[in-house]
Amino acid sequence: MVAGRRLSAGTTVGYHRDLRGGWGETVMAHEAQVFPVDDALSDNAAVLIEPLSIGMHAVLQTPPKDHEPVLVIGSGTIAMATIWAVRAVGYQGFLLAQVKRDHERELALTMGASEVVAPGPEARQALVDTGSFAYMPIVGPEVFAGGGFPLIYDCVGNDSSLSQSLRFSSPRGRVVVIGCVGELKKLDLTFLWARELRLRGSVGYGQETWRGERRHTFEIAHDLLLETGTPVQEMVTHAFPLHQYRDALKAAANHRRSGAVKVILQPGASSPPNPAAAAVGERPRPT
Repeated sequence: MVAGRRLSAGTTVGYHRDLRGGWGETVMAHEAQVFPVDDALSDNAAVLIEPLSIGMHAVLQTPPKDHEPVLVIGSGTIAMATIWAVRAVGYQGFLLAQVKRDHERELALTMGASEVVAPGPEARQALVDTGSFAYMPIVGPEVFAGGGFPLIYDCVGNDSSLSQSLRFSSPRGRVVVIGCVGELKKLDLTFLWARELRLRGSVGYGQETWRGERRHTFEIAHDLLLETGTPVQEMVTHAFPLHQYRDALKAAANHRRSGAVKVILQPGASSPPNPAAAAVGERPRPT
């Protein structure tokens, strides 16, 4: 009940008739949904706690083991958040990131990747370097035996990335699907049973067990941001005032052209910031 009126049915703020989302000067939220932010975090770091928590939730569900190499597939905010989360929980082993563009390569290294490869021949060579042998069957694509990655986080979630994850996994490896995979028309699941792989999905965030306590993922991500000091705000490549939301959506939708990683809206911003530069510093709290 709000002001004596019962709210309409709904499950998510922003996709609700009575509870609009954050694309406004104000937003209504229950006190349980509000988390304090330490003044030591810039606004552009704080606004990333939500996507960082998505990566953190996946990593806490399926944590890496120090003696095993890890592969993260994806070029977007969630992939960068997952790289950060893997390092933030204390993993010190080999972490390979697969991205597409040069500025994403630099960002992945900043977030904690040991090495970065592009899809295609570079990624194939990285697989071979794990001790995997390539074979070309009479029918079908190239297959690999031996080696592989014991843990893969797929932050893309399409037929190509999921197929690669299954093919690049080591025997009895773990594949965590964070990307929003939907219905796939054709997917070869041979490796799933032939290598006894464990395939797990991950979505959102919630209550976690961390350092012997039950805490919300947002709180864990917040505290680890303070502990690690990683400049996650470098993920924010574009910032727009609310009235330029159309331009913001265009930048986010065509990141190949815009070079966007994370696009934010800034309530209360009267003049548009430079959309080509990273938005860093103290500004009205972004949404």
